[in-house]
Amino acid sequence: MKTVGVILASGSGLRFGGSTPKQYIKLAGKMIIEHTVDAFERSKWIDEVIVVAHPDFIEQAWHLVNVNGWSKVQKVVVGGKDRMDSTHSAINAISGYPDDTKVIIHDAVRPFISDEILSRCHSVLNDFSAADVVIPSADTIVSIHDNGCLSNIPARSTMRRGQTPQAFRLDTISLAYKKAFQAGMRDFTCDCGVVRAMLPHMAIATVAGDESNIKITTPLDLFLAEKIMQSRATALADEADLSQLAGKRIVVFGGSSGIGKAIRDLALVNGADAVIASRSVNSVNVADLSSVNGFLQEVASDGRPIDAIINTAGILVKRPFSQMDEQQINEVIATNYHGAINVASASRNTLLKSRGVLINFTSSSYTRGRAFYAVYSSTKCAVVNLTQALAEEWHEDGIRVHCINPERTRTPMRTSNFGNEDPMSLLDPETVARTTLQTISVDGTGMIIDVRRPASLNRA
Repeated sequence: MKTVGVILASGSGLRFGGSTPKQYIKLAGKMIIEHTVDAFERSKWIDEVIVVAHPDFIEQAWHLVNVNGWSKVQKVVVGGKDRMDSTHSAINAISGYPDDTKVIIHDAVRPFISDEILSRCHSVLNDFSAADVVIPSADTIVSIHDNGCLSNIPARSTMRRGQTPQAFRLDTISLAYKKAFQAGMRDFTCDCGVVRAMLPHMAIATVAGDESNIKITTPLDLFLAEKIMQSRATALADEADLSQLAGKRIVVFGGSSGIGKAIRDLALVNGADAVIASRSVNSVNVADLSSVNGFLQEVASDGRPIDAIINTAGILVKRPFSQMDEQQINEVIATNYHGAINVASASRNTLLKSRGVLINFTSSSYTRGRAFYAVYSSTKCAVVNLTQALAEEWHEDGIRVHCINPERTRTPMRTSNFGNEDPMSLLDPETVARTTLQTISVDGTGMIIDVRRPASLNRA
């Protein structure tokens, strides 16, 4: 029994604003639709995928198929002016398939669909002909009259919020749509609604969804999606095995002390060839592009690829902005921001050859400018933006770009600015180093990966 995933991607994205449909907006270096189709491509429960695209984006959809190597995407078909037209287009595209074909229909703008949900949808169709993915409602649901006044308050225990995918046997969804079009009924907002109205005798099962399976329809949704992606990236990094470092070549800028040194030491222990570059060790200054270029060319002169380039170099001057002189301001900007740009610029050709990864470093202060280190925190915000932008630009080149965001860490730079602090309130550099090295193996790009102390220590 074949299972076909249908990705509905023909929406215009008017609620999102702008001329680009929301499914083609970038999230963590890839278009939203790419994350969605990736999930179906990876799932063992899906045999074939059909993408339903807006007429103006058919070529773009095929381009993504080719770039990503999606072997399961067999067809890209034209969508219609509304959801019903788009689903109907997909149904027609598989009309010759066996009646018991399982059809799992999903919104392209729900990129966090999990394999667990796909598994549940696949399984439930063994016993039912239609199923909806739902989650409990934390809010009270109210019904209103046409005049806007409250009509009814259903018991919250019986209320659910519908998500996608929705799953059907092919003969069931085909018959429901045939009846709906014959009756001229076009006011449905979901496919289960069509089945319920046209085949009222048909039981529609429900399967558990997930709170993170959000639909991205507004800029606020995109912000939430970025936070979900950030959380997932951190979890993936935590699961990565450092044994994968064996034989890899890693360059660490700013590796003479603190986090950089911890990264180098841990990489060596796990079988990597790790080299460091810093002003104190070998006179490499990230603020000088020719210095960075020269060092990388020297390292690569033996013809071996460089798999990862990690830039931990940074300067923090903690004092009121009004008391910082021009030299101090320029030095912080030159090292923290121009340095990140220089390392990225010098790294590109090297990482093109290895299809490697560039890892930048930010600070928890990037989310909000901090008093008494305004220049530092603003440069760290700029590094995050640089990371995300390069991740988008270099995605099709096969270069991944990530950014590590550690909370307060016990380093010489911090001690020189803040003095002696309770060590229990600070991260150990080796903890940051481990997450950084694990990130080398993380798929995807444009991830801002948090490193935090264990919850038990935070509570303490």
